[in-house]
Amino acid sequence: MKRFPIYLFLFVMTFVSLADAGTPAKVENFSLSDYNGKKVSLNDFKDSKTIVLMFIATQCPVSNAYNERYNQLYVDYKSKGVAFIAINSNKAESVEDIKTHAKEHKFEFTILKDVNNVIADKLDAQRTPEIFVINPSTLDVLYHGRIDDSQRESKVTSKDLRTALDDILSGKEVTVKETKAFGCTIKRVE
Repeated sequence: MKRFPIYLFLFVMTFVSLADAGTPAKVENFSLSDYNGKKVSLNDFKDSKTIVLMFIATQCPVSNAYNERYNQLYVDYKSKGVAFIAINSNKAESVEDIKTHAKEHKFEFTILKDVNNVIADKLDAQRTPEIFVINPSTLDVLYHGRIDDSQRESKVTSKDLRTALDDILSGKEVTVKETKAFGCTIKRVE
């Protein structure tokens, strides 16, 4: 009896794991309202070089540990043509909570409320923070996962989102397309 080569088994298991990861290859255009009630569409950002969708929360300590990093990423990349859109899909976090949180932390990027977690469900977003980097003309997902590898900024050794954005802006293919996001689970409406 012939044995199944281990390298072939590992290749198949890797493929199955990636296929089951739930990350869509493409995002459909969508519209949500920001915390001021203004409708915002993904297509509003089609002239950007890339779009960063960030699932964030007002109450999650992990998401809140990234508040300064969200701001710094926005400052560092907005002039390079990168659009940042934050999405709050948590059922218990109201539009007023989001507005207050944004003002407290001086967020300048767009923040949308995903009522009934429709967009989180379509993208299979599970955590806050969780990132999707999207090509604005094709709506292909170029990177999905974490911002970096540690909630504690002093312990960060891998700046995954920055690396992906730098790859895209320099015209290269993203070297690491997927990382495991960590944080609080998105509290969904069932």
